[in-house]
Order: sequence, then C-alpha cells, then structure tokens
Amino acid sequence: MWFALLVSCCLLAPCVHSEPSEWAKDFPACGGQKQSPINIVTHKTRLEPCLTPIVFEGYTQTLNVTVQNTGNTAVFELPPSLRIRGGDLPDTYNAVQLHLHWGMDDEPGSEHTLDGEQYAMELSTEENQKFNQVIQALGRIPYNGNTSIVPEFRLTDILPSLEKLSSYYRYSGSLTTPGCNEGIIWTVFKKSSFISQQQLMNVTKQMRFETGKPMIKNFRPVQKLNERTVYKSTAVFLMSSGPVFLCLCLFCMFVLTENIF
Repeated sequence: MWFALLVSCCLLAPCVHSEPSEWAKDFPACGGQKQSPINIVTHKTRLEPCLTPIVFEGYTQTLNVTVQNTGNTAVFELPPSLRIRGGDLPDTYNAVQLHLHWGMDDEPGSEHTLDGEQYAMELSTEENQKFNQVIQALGRIPYNGNTSIVPEFRLTDILPSLEKLSSYYRYSGSLTTPGCNEGIIWTVFKKSSFISQQQLMNVTKQMRFETGKPMIKNFRPVQKLNERTVYKSTAVFLMSSGPVFLCLCLFCMFVLTENIF
C-alpha cells in the first residue's frame, strides 16, 4: 500500500460515468496544466529543507469509522480529532476521508507512480492481519450507497509507522476525480506497507461500481507534469541509496480540509 496526503478546501466529487480520458468534456478543469496523479521522476526532484517531518495528531485513537461504497471507491469518514501539521503546510488540517484505490488481482493499482513504476507488487506470502477488518468491512458494502461501521479502527493499523513517514515528495496538483479541482497540496510518502495477494483478491472481488460491474482498476492514469516541480524532503535525500519496497495495488489517500477557527 502506498500512501499520500492531499490538502484541499474543495472536496466535491460528482458522480462520473465516463472514462478518465473524456472527463475534460464535462469538467474543463480535468484538462488543466496541474493535474494529478503524476509520475514522480526521483532524479528530477528538488531537495527542499523546509519539508520537515509531518506531525500526526490523534492517529493512534481507536475509532468507530463509517465506510461507504460511493460507486467508484471506498470512502472512510474520519473524525475531526485527527489532524496534521508541519511539513511546510500553511496551517493545521483536519482529516476528513480515507480513500482506497486498487487494480485487479496482481495488476497495478496505485495512482501516483515512482520512476514509472506503479507498484503492483512486492508480493507477500504473509497477510497483513491488521488490514483484515478493512477487508471485512468492504465485504459489507458491495453496492453503491452501502455503508458499514469499522469498529475499533486505528489508522496506525494500516499505516506504516508514523515515525517512518518523514520521507516524502511534495507537489502542487489536483483532485484525481472530477471536477479535478487544482490548487491541491500533494504529499506522497516514500514508505509503504503491504498486504498479501490473497488479501488484495478479497478486496477486488467484493465491491461493485455504480454500474454494477466489479470495482477494479478504480484509479486515474498519470497526468503530464508540465512546468511543475516535485520537491523532496531531506529524509528522502538521506535515504535515496536504500531500496524502495512497495506493496500490491492498494493506494490510500487522505483528504484533508483546512481547519477553520
């Protein structure tokens, strides 16, 4: 599983029935110059000393979280007690939602790519048992509009160790679903988690799109970088000689909205 944070003040995502290549016909912003996801070319990223470790507040809480099949993904609603700050972010932000994206069986499923790799598999023969409660919840929401509760859920059960999330990339992008609103601060973490191939198959065979077809490959293809710069934290620079171990196809996206006081 590969993790990313996006910071936004506009979170409206209308129902979509067309292919991603056709989105711009109905949603002009989807044809913009700062669209997401992107392919991160690591040797072209720029070191930014201001990208200090991000501070996660409340992420060890035990929660009862509502999960919904929205017709194109699974969305977990998070309480406002979860916040992030630091990392050169302009304010403190509340966590709003956790989204999941995946491919099909052992095929690629992440949205962002790293040096052209979509990270379908570092295949694991061992299950990530802490992820089983998420898989079970997805089995209870097969159809569009279905909801369920994930009891005693902790984000740290599916995230890599928070202390290991100091290595990340940062760029300006967009939502990855229509209306593709730009002005989004993306943070893509280098550290990943993994699940077994069987666990991934359990995810892909349980849920269905709004059309009734199996919910597979629910990710947007990478978009052109154009004139944008991708920055990297100091921790990425220090760890650049080490290997990158990534998972099967699950991609977790945390949508955050600015905390208004």
